[in-house]
Amino acid sequence: MGRRREHDDGTRAALRAAAERLVAEGGPAALAVRAVAAEAGTTTRAVYSLFGSKEGLVVDALAQSAFEFLADGVDKLVETDDPVADLVAVGVPVFRTLVLEHPALYRIAFQRIVPGLHAGPEVTAARALAHARLHAKIQRVEDAGLLGRKTVREAAVEFNAMLEGLANAELRGSTLPILPPGTEERTWRDALTTVLRGFAASAPGRR
Repeated sequence: MGRRREHDDGTRAALRAAAERLVAEGGPAALAVRAVAAEAGTTTRAVYSLFGSKEGLVVDALAQSAFEFLADGVDKLVETDDPVADLVAVGVPVFRTLVLEHPALYRIAFQRIVPGLHAGPEVTAARALAHARLHAKIQRVEDAGLLGRKTVREAAVEFNAMLEGLANAELRGSTLPILPPGTEERTWRDALTTVLRGFAASAPGRR
């Protein structure tokens, strides 16, 4: 008989959740192996067994979780006949939900608040999958003749920049809150729609 696995997927999930809570509450400085293990109700051995190191937990678990959340969220969207609306939906609700419900994951994956860490193959693959999902949505906009002079890659960079800008503004807590209460989501939608209209307006022959 094979040796029973001491640490299973349940332990992995518990450690990920514990690490996310610690970063959310105390920043990256709170992410010590012993603290994560205690928060998850397990041992430091479990951390090293499943992730190899604290750095492995941060990058290959938390950053990976962020990109997996985005890819899964896009996959769950119901595709319509309106490629522009479908692309806006990548921002709201998918990207904004990550920002609001999992700010620690967003900050690790996009703001890179833990310095000196390098993505391993698992997080690189998860990031590539999330990017592929975004590119597929933008490709539909191009197929509809609504990207103007932009390539899919250029549009992806600019659209993602707007996503991150909106996310940073909302997390900072000093920009979007000056708007009337309850209009934050509408602001996201309006901003992303404006970017896409700008792409379309750049098409040859358009004014």
